[in-house]
Amino acid sequence: MAKVRLQKLLADAGLASRRAAEEWIRAGRVRVNGKIAQLGDGADAGADDVRVDGRRIEAEPRRYWLLHKPQNVLTTTADPWAAEAGRRTVLELLPAAARRTRLVPVGRLDLNSEGLLLLTNDGAVVQALLHPSHGCEREYRVDVWGNVEPATARKLAGGVELDDGRTNPCDVRVLGYDARQDTSRLVMVLREGRKRQIRRSLRALGHPVRRLLRVRMGPLRLGELPRGHARELTHGEQRELLRLVRGGGGKPRAGRGAGARPGRRSARGSKRSPRRPRESR
Repeated sequence: MAKVRLQKLLADAGLASRRAAEEWIRAGRVRVNGKIAQLGDGADAGADDVRVDGRRIEAEPRRYWLLHKPQNVLTTTADPWAAEAGRRTVLELLPAAARRTRLVPVGRLDLNSEGLLLLTNDGAVVQALLHPSHGCEREYRVDVWGNVEPATARKLAGGVELDDGRTNPCDVRVLGYDARQDTSRLVMVLREGRKRQIRRSLRALGHPVRRLLRVRMGPLRLGELPRGHARELTHGEQRELLRLVRGGGGKPRAGRGAGARPGRRSARGSKRSPRRPRESR
């Protein structure tokens, strides 16, 4: 096994984030083969003796959990004000056995958004799903107020000017308009992860979001998983994730579409490299 940077090795072992691991190294808490490590050092987990505070690290088995996040649940591993605010974190929805492993949520869904969320201790998968260079697709079902006209859908697909810059083009399909409720349903496929991007873009176009549901992230699909429930990934889903890590991209395989039926009106934005790895819808 080739040597990797210590901060990545520690993160992949499920001990800490890369940033926290860097602080441990700076503080002199990490030793490799008996020597205090320096930032930038590498190690082979299979051959080198890597210790944090004197304890030798052992890589955790890789774990992958798919959660259907409900509203009013925070996408975080800890919330000191949870009891006072009457809300939960996504970790609290996992079975007790899953919480024995250090799992982190991949990407973010804001408090009022719902849908697919992956939790894992596999740092390579986290990087592959979030890094802009992979252009990993995220698909959302979005209910908005008002009748979204074709011209508005084209504007949304082509990019919307926000206070932090113009959004990248995305795919937009208008599935229909409910005149009785005065709401439209859209399917949106994004390849960048900007904070509250969908909500801000639609508000700027005069159509505030009523409901936001993520149904796909890369090769993973929400399917029929009930709200508030979680399950481990199948072996097939894990293979798809590893394919993504190896550079296979974040699109579904041919013949396995995103699951949304085409609507009466559609607009498709040209593809451009996504800007940011952060995500919060």
